[in-house]
Amino acid sequence: MREITCEDLHKMLKKIRIIDVRTPEEYRGELGHIKGSELVTLGPALENFLKTQRHDQEMVFVCRSGARSGQTTLASEELGYRNTYNLVGGMLRWNELGYEKENQ
Repeated sequence: MREITCEDLHKMLKKIRIIDVRTPEEYRGELGHIKGSELVTLGPALENFLKTQRHDQEMVFVCRSGARSGQTTLASEELGYRNTYNLVGGMLRWNELGYEKENQ
């Protein structure tokens, strides 16, 4: 499984697609979400998303700590995606570093 650090993602925010796999409540909650990220909740929504996207695009999957997004990254690789990454430490680490976030 490919991984990316918060520090590296922060440098390339506008160059890579960010998919947040948490619940809508988490996405808008205390930890917030990365500006420009897309919410695609685990379960049927994510399964449908992965079936309909180009397998060559670069995407980073994000969750609270990196566990759920890690599972998503592995699942995407099993489906033939070649450029997907898990955000190490998730939104917990992103907040720890004080990077900009949104809560709406």
